Parts: sequence; structure tokens; C-alpha cells
Amino acid sequence: MSALNHSTVVAVIGAGAMGAGIAQVAAQAGHPVKLHDSRPGAAAQAIDGIDRQLGKLVEKGRLSAEARAATVARLQPADAIEALADAGLVIEAIVENLEVKRGLLRQLEALCSADCIFASNTSSLSITSLAAGLAHPERVIGMHFFNPAPLMALVEIVSGLATPRALAERLYATASAWGKQPVHTKSTPGFIVNRVARPFYAESLRLLQEGAADCATLDALLRDAGGFRMGAFELTDLIGHDVNYAVTCSVFAAYYNDMRFQPSLIQKELVDAGRLGRKSGHGFYNYAEGVERPQPVELSSAASIDSCVVEGHLGVAEPLIQRLQDAGVQVVRRDGSGLLRVGDALLALSDGRLASQRAQEDGLRNLVLIDLALDYAKAGRLAIACAADTSAAARDQAVALLQRAGLKVSQLADLPGLAVLRSVAMLANEGADAVLQGVGSATDIDLAMRAGVNYPQGPLAWADAIGLPGVLRTLEHLQASYGEERYRPSLLLRRLVAEGRCFHD
Repeated sequence: MSALNHSTVVAVIGAGAMGAGIAQVAAQAGHPVKLHDSRPGAAAQAIDGIDRQLGKLVEKGRLSAEARAATVARLQPADAIEALADAGLVIEAIVENLEVKRGLLRQLEALCSADCIFASNTSSLSITSLAAGLAHPERVIGMHFFNPAPLMALVEIVSGLATPRALAERLYATASAWGKQPVHTKSTPGFIVNRVARPFYAESLRLLQEGAADCATLDALLRDAGGFRMGAFELTDLIGHDVNYAVTCSVFAAYYNDMRFQPSLIQKELVDAGRLGRKSGHGFYNYAEGVERPQPVELSSAASIDSCVVEGHLGVAEPLIQRLQDAGVQVVRRDGSGLLRVGDALLALSDGRLASQRAQEDGLRNLVLIDLALDYAKAGRLAIACAADTSAAARDQAVALLQRAGLKVSQLADLPGLAVLRSVAMLANEGADAVLQGVGSATDIDLAMRAGVNYPQGPLAWADAIGLPGVLRTLEHLQASYGEERYRPSLLLRRLVAEGRCFHD
């Protein structure tokens, strides 16, 4: 299916940050664009703002003066909604209110031509519900951009119950022609990104609530070991807790209080206190002038370590061995079940069990569990958790060994799955359920999470790299530890493991 012709007039309704950004994207792609807002003068003001932003790109040498002038020339403020009658595509980016949006769509249906496409930039409302009151609901589709629209690559193309596949393909092709990375998704609560991303916040919030570590340490682990650009606490401070908490509550309610999406009491407290993050000056962190950002808690050991013993294969943690050898540590290899011995300490990659539970069940003394890392060859930090009977000397030996590999070490309380492993396992689990329920393909879900929220790797591809049996085992252990449906493994994950397949076979 071909993209909309450049001669097609694109109308954008709503001249706020998102609407203005979408208008800029369409104009830069070559379309004549009409920008309308119910506030007098807002559309013209937004176009002036776009011109200034383009001017900054010209100053930086990233855009020619001619391209700037051509883009601005394609932008036209529309003071009255009647001026949008000749549009071939209308994208609404107004307030997130179902009845207000429905009223606008009814008005547009009476105004625009029969072949005009109505797209909604909603991030949370049902496309099926938005279209339901129209004579021709098949004209309505979701075109969910991410903020800031000119910079963020992802666009979710959201099909409602009445949306024909041909229309979805046309908007997909159009978004591609506009330089975006579109994905197809179904009109279900949260679409792809706002659904699959929930565990990223939820698991860190739970770890904080259960005393695993402080915010700075947990954020540092997700950044330095997990490869995420920001940890959950600094990211929700940036988003705004009123916004992030509201999305979580919306998804939770839409899925009939499925405990996978349960909101956090800690975040509710922040919202109730007006501590909304950066925009209010205080959230998980204090942004007042002169206040120093807290630093992650790290362990340090002066123990002298020259050698270690590797029993079996360490799986995804195997690159640690090369780092140790490069640092001059003598590594002795022998058969075994994936354990690393140094002095009295025994190190193992977490499998989702408590360290003390695993030590007792497997008969392991001085056990130190290590967390997942995106890339053990490059990670700058690693979390550990110790069994109750692990001696201080054994812990120091484990820390000293990891320090020899160039790693900073942060200890968490003995909680199942540590930080990165449980977060990634839960992200993959939610992605698996989204695939199972036809919300999106594995490829589109991974692309959405990389392009929409800057994940270092798509959660399903990451699960493939870890090994699906290991991810399933982690989730089963989490569910057994907590006794909650929140951690129930996806049926698709179980099926793929039983079939010996991966998400991206």
C-alpha cells in the first residue's frame, strides 16, 4: 500500500507540544499542513515556535535555510475548523477525553470529504470507542506519536474493530515516508508501549518498597548493568508522577484490575504530596538548586584475588571470564553446573530464587548471586545478593573478584530475581502476552520498545538471548516466592519453551 501523496492536505487539531510536533513532521515530509486550535492565536503561535526550532537546526548545520523556509511555508494556521474541509488526513491531538474527542470526530465527519482519514493521537483511549458514534467508523485509526514528535522515531498505527487493514497499511506507509518507524498494533489498553513498559516501573517500585536498595542504587543498576538510558525513578521523575501514575491506573482498570498492572502505593504517596518530579522540583529526587544528587551505594574490598575456578558454562555471564583473564586473573575451568568459585565464595547467576533459598535447596555454602547484565563484557556495575550464611570474608572475596573485572558492585537485600533480571523477565513476559493476544508481532513489539522508550534491546529478543527456559524458570520462581498472579508466566512463553523455539525463530 502506498503512502499518502505529498499533495494531500494534512490537518492537525491541537496546537500544543504534541500537535505542533506532528504538524512539523508532516510539513517537513512535504505536505501542506493546516494547524487548528480552539484557542485564538494558538495555531499561529505554534507555527512561530516551529520556525524557531527549525532555525536552531539551521544554526547547527543540520538543516538548510531553504528547507526551513519551505517547511514553514507549508504550515498554515486555521482559525476556524471549517478551514479543514479539504483535508485528506486529519490528526487530532486534543485533550485525552473520550466524549470531547467523539464530538470532534462527529463534527469532522459532517465537514470533511467521504474519503478523508481521521487519525487520533490518543495514548490511552480505545480507537474502537472513538469511532463507535460515527456513520463510518472505518475511517478512524490511531496514529500515536511519541513526544517530542520530530525527534522520536516510533509511531503506533492502532487499528480499531472497524479499521480496515488497507487503511492501516496506508498510514503505516505514510509514517514510513515521514521518516518514522511505525508498528502495527490493536486497539487494546496501552497499545504496545504503555502496556509492555509497565513492569519497568513496577519492579523497581516494588524493590524500593521491599527495601532492596535506595533509588540511586537501583537506578544505577538499570543503567550500568541493564543498559537502560535511565532508571525507573529518574525516568518517572522526568515523565511526571501524575502522568505515569495515571497511565498505570488506567491500564490497571482497563484490564479489570489484573495484578500485573497494580499501581504502587509509593508512587501514589508522591502524587498525593504534590511531589510530581522535575516539574514540581521534587519526586524521588530533590531538584532544588544546590541539592546534591544521591550516589549509588557500592561495596569495596581489599581482598587479594589472583585466581578463580569456573565450573561448567556461565551462560550469558560467560564474558565475565574473559574480563577476568584480561585483568590477569588465573581462571581454572572444570565440569559443573555454571558456578564460579573464588576463595570461600561461590558465585552464580540468579535464577529468580532467593539466595538463601537456593543455598538451602542446592546445598551451596557462601552463595553470592549475581544479577543479569545486558552485556557482561561492557557492564560497569553489577548487583549481588548473599545467602544468610554467607560470611563477610566470602562476600569480600566475591566483590574483589568482580572488582578485578572492572565492575562496581552494589549489594541488594536478598529478594528474588534481583533488579535487572526480574525487570527484563517481566518485560519479556508482558511482551509475550501481547504477542499471544494479537496486540502486535514480536518484531513490532521489540521495535516499539526500542524506538518508543529507548530500551537497549527489545524485551523479546533479550529473552531469546538469555534463553527462554531461563526466563520461564525465573518467572516461576518469582511466582512461587510471592504467591501472586502478577508473576504468572505467559502461555506463549511456556509453549515456546515446550517446542524448543524462540520469539524470533
